[in-house]
Amino acid sequence: MIIRPERQGDEEAIARVTEDAFRNVDYSDKTEHLIIERLRKAGALTVSLVAEDSEGIIGHIGFSPVTLSGGETGWFCLAPLSVAPDRQRQGVGSGLVREGLAALDRLSASGAVVAGDPDYYGRFGFRHVEGLSANGIPDEYFTVLRLHGGTPSGIVGFHPGFDSDNA
Repeated sequence: MIIRPERQGDEEAIARVTEDAFRNVDYSDKTEHLIIERLRKAGALTVSLVAEDSEGIIGHIGFSPVTLSGGETGWFCLAPLSVAPDRQRQGVGSGLVREGLAALDRLSASGAVVAGDPDYYGRFGFRHVEGLSANGIPDEYFTVLRLHGGTPSGIVGFHPGFDSDNA
């Protein structure tokens, strides 16, 4: 398996992997592939990586900029992370997260936020930060990883591409 930046021509395979990955996830509204498409069209996928093996693309991760009501800059949202169902629990997602965070680090990003399983993302250093929240996301599922700079505060605003009203 290799992890590489998304390139032109990967769009359909990324959409397919993402749809498959979220198909049986109860909390999903099944639009994650559309989020990627909207972020891509807006030029807001600051980091977009794929995992690929001899059979093709088996995973994808995207990072897009967020705003913070406290005024901090250089923060990104990790979302979505998608791995083909038959390749889950084999290190594909972990590899994508590690490589994605390394890419943000090379960009001197302040850090990343994620809405997801705190046990899973905690393995990469994501932690809940008191005083930082995102509307509609329970605090226990909203975590932060600082890369450069201080601890953020306030309310996180996601790129409009996450909003299905912007389809």
